[in-house]
Amino acid sequence: MMAHLPDFPLFRPLSLEDKPLLDSAFQQFPPTNSEFTFTNLFIWRHAYQIKISRLQQFICLFAEKGDHPFFFPPIGEGEMITCCRILLQSMRQKGISSRLARMPEEILSRFDWESEGFEVMLDRDQSDYIYLIEDLVQLRGRKYHRKRNHIKKFKETYPYEYRPLVPELIAECLDLQAAWCDLKQCDLDPSLTNEFIAIKEAFTHFDVLGVKGGAILIEGRVEAFTLGEPLNRDTIVIHIEKANPNFDGLYPTLNQAFLEHHWTGYQFVNREQDLGEEGLRKAKESYFPHHLVNKYVLTLKE
Repeated sequence: MMAHLPDFPLFRPLSLEDKPLLDSAFQQFPPTNSEFTFTNLFIWRHAYQIKISRLQQFICLFAEKGDHPFFFPPIGEGEMITCCRILLQSMRQKGISSRLARMPEEILSRFDWESEGFEVMLDRDQSDYIYLIEDLVQLRGRKYHRKRNHIKKFKETYPYEYRPLVPELIAECLDLQAAWCDLKQCDLDPSLTNEFIAIKEAFTHFDVLGVKGGAILIEGRVEAFTLGEPLNRDTIVIHIEKANPNFDGLYPTLNQAFLEHHWTGYQFVNREQDLGEEGLRKAKESYFPHHLVNKYVLTLKE
């Protein structure tokens, strides 16, 4: 299936035609980190200028854009350390400072990287937050008292309807996103601009990507939406979650409804990373994660 990939050191941009290959690879090598679904890689491909290649029996992905270009962990089986060394040495020979990033602890723990000439550093800002779906649906106990109150107040205040996200609602979701961006001045923040592009990509290719979504309507208008999909056999990942900030309690109501309507057959939900943003970290910690998927950065020692 890798026949259509260029051989390293050649790369080409990630495209929709790579979906069957990556879907198959992620099924064979189930990921734990949120980056590793085709949807996530595809909708963020412009932001990171993601390129794809093959080296030995590995699929290699390279994020070229930005001050710190990086390789994702190679996908496949074989001489993992050798593959990673070749990738980083190739960049060093070109005078380009690069690294291997988003390396989950589950892969890191298989090898003695430091004795093989790598420097290893925890990237806490990229750690994924993992929750028990049952916890976020039931919200039992004292620790979820505030969440339950927010949802109760929202339901008592607003006449709302939860709906599975269908193509007919996409235009309204994009209108909400545009209004949200006007409020948050996305044009002044490259990260928010990139997020808007990613959301448009997700909706443009909604049917092909095969993601599930949900929306909350208030008085017939879409005021919140979310998108997610399976990450591995017991975990789903939430890619996007957006709500009108004028409705207090809308975010926790959306989160609970989406999980309850679609994902109770899974044990965990991966709600991605906090990117080091204090407000986002506080919000994610307020849901009391079951555990984190820690991710690491690897570089070659001098």
